[in-house]
Amino acid sequence: MEHYKIINECNQRYPMGLTVTDKVIHVSVASLAESLSLVLYKKDQQEPEEKIPMDPARRQGDVWNLTLEGRWPRGTMYCFEMDGELKPDPCGRQFTGWERWGNPENIKHVMLSPLYGETSFDWKGDHPPGIPFHELVIYRCHVRGMTCHGSSKVRNKGTFRALMEKLTYIKDLGATAIELLPINEFQEVMTHEREWNPRAAREPEPTGRLNYWGYTGGYYYAPKAAYSSGQRKRPVWEFKTLVREIHSADMELIIELYFSGKESPASVLDIVRFWVEEYHVDGIHLVGRAPVDLIGRDPYLSRTKLFATSWEGVDGGAGKHLAEYHDGFLTDMRRVLKGDEDQIRPLMYRVGNNPKRLGVINYMAHSNGFTMMDMVSYDRKHNEENGENNRDGSDYNYSWNCGQEGVSKKKKLMSLRRRQIRNAMTMVFLSQGTPLFLAGDEFGNSKSGNNNAYCQDNEISWLNWNQIKANREIYDFARHIIGFRRAHPVFHMKQEAQNMDYLACGHPDMSFHGEKAWRPEYENFRRQLGILYCGDYGKRPDGSSDDYFYVIYNMHWEPHEFGPPRLPKNRLWHISIDTGRDDINGYYDDGQEPLLENQRICRAQGRSIIVLVGKLHLELEEDPLEKREKRKAYGTKEQKAKKEKADNEKI
Repeated sequence: MEHYKIINECNQRYPMGLTVTDKVIHVSVASLAESLSLVLYKKDQQEPEEKIPMDPARRQGDVWNLTLEGRWPRGTMYCFEMDGELKPDPCGRQFTGWERWGNPENIKHVMLSPLYGETSFDWKGDHPPGIPFHELVIYRCHVRGMTCHGSSKVRNKGTFRALMEKLTYIKDLGATAIELLPINEFQEVMTHEREWNPRAAREPEPTGRLNYWGYTGGYYYAPKAAYSSGQRKRPVWEFKTLVREIHSADMELIIELYFSGKESPASVLDIVRFWVEEYHVDGIHLVGRAPVDLIGRDPYLSRTKLFATSWEGVDGGAGKHLAEYHDGFLTDMRRVLKGDEDQIRPLMYRVGNNPKRLGVINYMAHSNGFTMMDMVSYDRKHNEENGENNRDGSDYNYSWNCGQEGVSKKKKLMSLRRRQIRNAMTMVFLSQGTPLFLAGDEFGNSKSGNNNAYCQDNEISWLNWNQIKANREIYDFARHIIGFRRAHPVFHMKQEAQNMDYLACGHPDMSFHGEKAWRPEYENFRRQLGILYCGDYGKRPDGSSDDYFYVIYNMHWEPHEFGPPRLPKNRLWHISIDTGRDDINGYYDDGQEPLLENQRICRAQGRSIIVLVGKLHLELEEDPLEKREKRKAYGTKEQKAKKEKADNEKI
């Protein structure tokens, strides 16, 4: 017996999916089907309880509409029947049927959505931290890969709740934002089509592999149920709690959304808005093919960080909320790192690139490619485990194995690899754009040379947290260089350096040098560069000026001597970072930086970066270098007296 009433509303538009009010339930679903019905199930029942046909006369274009007055028991589930085939709601806010990650039986299940979703969530006054790009440090991770390994020492491994247990670690590392690979509902069980007979429809069959990354079409309005913990899956509640906890830690959350290009631009815009409004995410990384022009100009998103490969021709409005996110920095700086020719100008560009209206994301390693450890351990990709005869993945990694392919126990070789990792981290965190760190790079995580681990839901992709102890030097340097950047605003200025002294401080804001001060060298064989940062252009939170810094890049395999520029009065150069020194793990703690013995010469080992800091010496009446110059010109007091006596005798 029917216990509902169909209401024929006119000129009433609802959001796609289900809209539930106290009195009615409205359904809007886009479909090319010729017949469509709402199918309802009782809680825990496999067979439908009732089927409610939707009137074709109430279609608007390809959008079917249905408004019902009535009540159903809590736990009632629904899906749709489209031309006789059961299909999930493409705009469902939550699903059951795919709760178990990697279950091959998932492909046989029609996912159902609850008719009445989660009750209202208590955000507890949550609000976005609003961290500007120049203060952002992004930690990129995978929900499962972050905690699936036994060494993670968390409960509910591979879930949103487990990730919450790692927030303190991420914050202590120095990150101010977390980026997650796709977390919306998608089918991770990869299938291929099998034709049973010439007349039969093709049916999906598991390939035995999983889509670990999630770059595939999916259900864009629902958090992934398999990333939710406990027997009673509550992905909506759990993901909102994760966002709230991230904000409570004064960090931001960025999520990836993958689009194939088959989606309508209007629906993509609606999806992006949905995650910002419903889940309070701080940024969206658009992957695949998305209508960036439409999204970038949307006034509702003008205060949301939006990331895409390019925003060419897009005016994002008054604020700086659009950012370019691509491999440009990685490609150029890896070539610098391994000592390729003709890389001085790319180095200068990448270090200073910081447009006024557009953010730039800088990284040396990413999910799609080698990790930092593999970048210095492998010349070639090793993707045999992917089952595609090593044909998948990029052949261009711009890597160098330091003399031996793969794992090595040679002390000299491992020392060189650690040095190169220190160099890579220094390049990322002393460049003006927004730095991004791939989870695990801070402790030397390796994927055994696999540069396309899209289907590896195993120890190739999972983080082994025991490596923090095994590679403690790498971890300590990572924490130091992140903190060093945060402490010194000259390395993350709000606006792009103009390479001139527009405040009349006596030095340009940022200037380039060669082995000799004020003489940059651009020949194709050069692998040396010096960069001077004037501290007066970097203001600390208390309004005081930052220190002067001179960063020496020697990417040649031979040592070179550099002549640091002269400092203002009462300042002397001290050594803050020297990546070529294993004995100090590449750095000195704040306040422990030793004086550069010869203020005119700094010797940099091959493949190393040195950071000199100009510290104040108030006990000096005048610069020692100025005294020396005067002595050369006028002599000492005794020499001057003898000269005056000789002159008088001549007279």
